[in-house]
Amino acid sequence: MVSSERSYDFGAAFGTLTTFCLCFFIAFAAACGESNRTDASDIPGQAGDTSLERSSLDAGSEEVADGEMPQLMPLPESAQRDGDPELGYLALVNNPYVSCGVPSHVYEQFFGSAAPQERLPNRNALNANRRYFETAFTTEDGVELVGNNCLQCHASYLDGELVVGLGDTSFDYTRDTAGPAGAVVALIPEDSPERPYIEKWSQRVRTIAPYVKTLTKGVNPADSLTEILLAHRDRNTLEWQESPLLPLEEPYAIPVSVPPWWIMKKKNTMFYTGSGQGDHARFMMTASTLCTDSVEEARRIDAYFPDVRAFILSLDPPTYPRVIDESKASAGQAIFENNCAGCHGTYGADESYPNLLVSLDLIGTDSMLSESAFNSKLEYFDWYNESFFGEVAHAVPTNGYVAPPLDGLWATAPYLHNGSVPTLLGVILPETRPQYWRRDYDQYVVNEVEGGLVFEVVNEGHEDISSASERAEVYDTTRRGYGNAGHNFGAHLTENEAFDLIEYLKTL
Repeated sequence: MVSSERSYDFGAAFGTLTTFCLCFFIAFAAACGESNRTDASDIPGQAGDTSLERSSLDAGSEEVADGEMPQLMPLPESAQRDGDPELGYLALVNNPYVSCGVPSHVYEQFFGSAAPQERLPNRNALNANRRYFETAFTTEDGVELVGNNCLQCHASYLDGELVVGLGDTSFDYTRDTAGPAGAVVALIPEDSPERPYIEKWSQRVRTIAPYVKTLTKGVNPADSLTEILLAHRDRNTLEWQESPLLPLEEPYAIPVSVPPWWIMKKKNTMFYTGSGQGDHARFMMTASTLCTDSVEEARRIDAYFPDVRAFILSLDPPTYPRVIDESKASAGQAIFENNCAGCHGTYGADESYPNLLVSLDLIGTDSMLSESAFNSKLEYFDWYNESFFGEVAHAVPTNGYVAPPLDGLWATAPYLHNGSVPTLLGVILPETRPQYWRRDYDQYVVNEVEGGLVFEVVNEGHEDISSASERAEVYDTTRRGYGNAGHNFGAHLTENEAFDLIEYLKTL
């Protein structure tokens, strides 16, 4: 028998493994419009010069004067490979694009079987009764492994119903997982054919563990994970290296909030910073970086990721399930069009979306993701652009954050790129944002008045909370990377105008 304490620790370790799904998924974006299906080798203008300047963006952006970025910069559209959404769904939930995992009998010893509400339709025989975020597969030498797929981070429950494409903003990455990941190896005998597979999984989890430990629940460490995974891979062969090949700073997980997949259909570039340009499917399949150790394997995965992208582009946001005051929403629409549409686009019959990168100086939100995760480490851009991935996709340093589409906004709290603001009222009126707050991490409780989440104001920050478990429940906006300043564009509105605007935002 396995003790409940051991089960809990191992569950945390295995859960942390799933953060790889967001290595490059974290700020999904997609080109507007349709395109004919194209092979990666046929996409024009995607390779090119990989020597990057800190202030560079691709063709289609405004001229940069005196080395400074404009406050608003249009982001360019790129040619994309077309795909089949039905095939994409099947690949997303059945294929082992994350090709390492735990022997199935060990996995089931800790997690057991899935409840009916945790299952997805149209899965293959090996996965029909597994949880939506689990994928089982058999290796060439007959070992059955269980890994995770990208729905671990990109599916969540609303009112008891699983919504594929809704980012999970409740997961707990605050626990240390290196110890349990090392200890689980002992469960497999040394002479077992399963031993190399558990050792590989354990090694990868122990390597990334210090870099994915967040300060609070609900935020995701994907961008820090990207850094550690690229640093340990040969850019030419993708072979894993025991020692990092790129410089690494002291571990600190930069917090991000998982965005919804359905906004991809409107966006020209990927990621919160707009740095993912070129072929989106190639960026998406980079989710395999934790385990894929050769270019040959990467090409096999890449072959079906245009289909995965097509499925993601087919998703629509959920409809607000409560009563909407139509009179207030109508007044709010006028306020939105006069104050918000210039960056976030328009909605309804004649929708438009401008795909704008907003400079750090103008947006004023926490700059750590833009500055630390990307722009201060151009070696990582070079790695990506000179690797297999850079054949058709290219990472471009930017200086700001993309103003996202707002479809389904009511279901995607907390807000801003780091999840620092729990309500729409807080986004609109900065003075209402709590400095320290907590929420219900077991369910998404809709705040019908303020929009977004129901939350509780807390009087103490992390420095004054002695219990680690209690600290993990509290979002402390004074911590590095967790700031809630900026986006002051609604500060001039009255409270009544703010509530009218919230009512309209619920309709999107």
